[in-house]
Amino acid sequence: MRPNGPPPRRLLREALDALGIRRFLLGVHDAAFPMLPGEDVGRGTPYSDGAAGLLALASSLGFDGLQLGPQGTTSPANPSPYEGALFSRSPLSIALAPLARPEWGELLSPDDVEEATASAGGAERVAHAAASAAVARALAAATERFRTLRAAGDARVRDLAARLEEFRAAESSWLLRDALYEVLHTQYDGAGFRAWPDPLDRALYAPAPGDERAASDRRRELLARHAAEVEAYAFAQLLAHEQHRHFRERAQSLGLALFADLQVGMSDRDAWVAQGFVLRGWRMGAPPSRTNPAGQPWGFAVLDPDRVRAPDGGDGPALAFVRARARKTFREHQGLRVDHPHGLVCPWVYRDGGDPAAEVARGARLFDSPEDPDLAAYAIARRDQLDLAVPRHADGRVTALDPEQVARYATLLDALVAEAAGTDDLACEILSTQPYPLARVISRHRLGRFRVTQKADFARPGDVYRSDCAALEDWIMLGNHDTRPIWRVAEHWVATGEAKRPAEYLARRLLPRASAAEAEAWARETAANPRRLAQAAFADLFVGPAQHVHVYFTDLLGSRERYNAPGTVSDANWSLRIPADVARAHAAHVATGDALDVPRALATALRARGGASGLALADALDPQPAR
Repeated sequence: MRPNGPPPRRLLREALDALGIRRFLLGVHDAAFPMLPGEDVGRGTPYSDGAAGLLALASSLGFDGLQLGPQGTTSPANPSPYEGALFSRSPLSIALAPLARPEWGELLSPDDVEEATASAGGAERVAHAAASAAVARALAAATERFRTLRAAGDARVRDLAARLEEFRAAESSWLLRDALYEVLHTQYDGAGFRAWPDPLDRALYAPAPGDERAASDRRRELLARHAAEVEAYAFAQLLAHEQHRHFRERAQSLGLALFADLQVGMSDRDAWVAQGFVLRGWRMGAPPSRTNPAGQPWGFAVLDPDRVRAPDGGDGPALAFVRARARKTFREHQGLRVDHPHGLVCPWVYRDGGDPAAEVARGARLFDSPEDPDLAAYAIARRDQLDLAVPRHADGRVTALDPEQVARYATLLDALVAEAAGTDDLACEILSTQPYPLARVISRHRLGRFRVTQKADFARPGDVYRSDCAALEDWIMLGNHDTRPIWRVAEHWVATGEAKRPAEYLARRLLPRASAAEAEAWARETAANPRRLAQAAFADLFVGPAQHVHVYFTDLLGSRERYNAPGTVSDANWSLRIPADVARAHAAHVATGDALDVPRALATALRARGGASGLALADALDPQPAR
């Protein structure tokens, strides 16, 4: 433990600047945020009072932003945020305790809040079902209270009522359709839209030719008959959006930007609306890769290339959808993580209707397959630009492209870039797979890829995950929400005897001026100690050349539990929670070497870089270098 406590944020930011780090983000999903006992419904939210502890910790450690997960509403049966809504925020992230305060019109009573926290509050993991029920009951009570006070002309909700009307008008393009989906989803007992018995309801926003008038009449009928439900939906969305705005302001006051997560898939809600501009008979998945050799049949809708551009060259409905989503995202956040940008540039598609596992293995890239009779009409790459001797999923399948072809591949990603304040505000989740068309598209915007160092093959000098292979624009990290925490990885390396290679690699990175004997001794000691190995791997992130560093909360806090195990269905997935006393817990774990020590990692990186000013700054951060 440092005798005088951690160094001030100013000193940490100075070190990050000296190391050339342009972004230093802490990754955390809504459900994991800490909650105080009196507000805990069994699921976290960034809008709670308890979240302030995590924000304060992140700021004190020098982070300049939070990388959030997708924040859209999810199905009670599937809590994965990556299958949530693209426009509607999750009501589960509405903090209930503030609604009992005067500034929110006392929409809830203290008893309402106590009842909501009684059943699931304090659970060590997210209690999805209990939290969903508790929030639904509380929001119903808040809505009823709001209506009663509004009808009575009560001054406590006068401003809130005005904001509701403004919100409904400003967000009507997505709010009405999402509310109607909720009405019909409830009417049909929670079934997905493909199972709705009424064909008109199934295609209410994409009616068959000749049914346009009937669909319009049906929408008006539903809006009139279910006006109360539509207003209740809008009211919950207003609360969620306003609490997010307050959270963004609180984060900004601490020097923290908010990064959104733009998932590649569409929820059932969004796919229902998008039927008129998705490709019928095809689904999007992930091709065979280093991480998933069999591929992943995600089952997501694919945007129809013929509906991206209008006949006059302007935005077609598919491009307008992407652009509207990007604009809303950047109104509410300062940055964006683009989940699987391959889906925007060169999606892997497979036929709908067969065995998904078999079909995804037989799939192809939508724009790279001129030799496939079913996909040739959508090809951007020409046959003479393909290496047909390699598998369809190989990064080198496409060997060359003309600038005009690259521009066509880039159409959807260009829409995101156009809304961003700069490329430091865009992170593209490109992992082990980077097909040539995607590489060309991101290079024209000087965007980087992800380097997940726990996955590195240290025996291969050019391995994609090695830190010394990174470019300036890349994003580097120990792991993410889908990987094992670095603590488990380091323990595995030591237990299996694999620690020698990463330790020797880290010695070269962190002790570049040490003698061979000194480096060998350091590597030998580090390879025998998983704590030292994890801390050294953390320091390696800051040595460069990558200028964007991302740390997931499980790594920072010393968790041994992973947040999500991809390809599995488990109550443990998406359910890990951060304790309310997060700052104290982190400090205690740092003292024993069981959580990431940010000042020491920065000092280690500065010493590796060398230079008088860097060494002086390192001594100020960490007077006692790691043994």
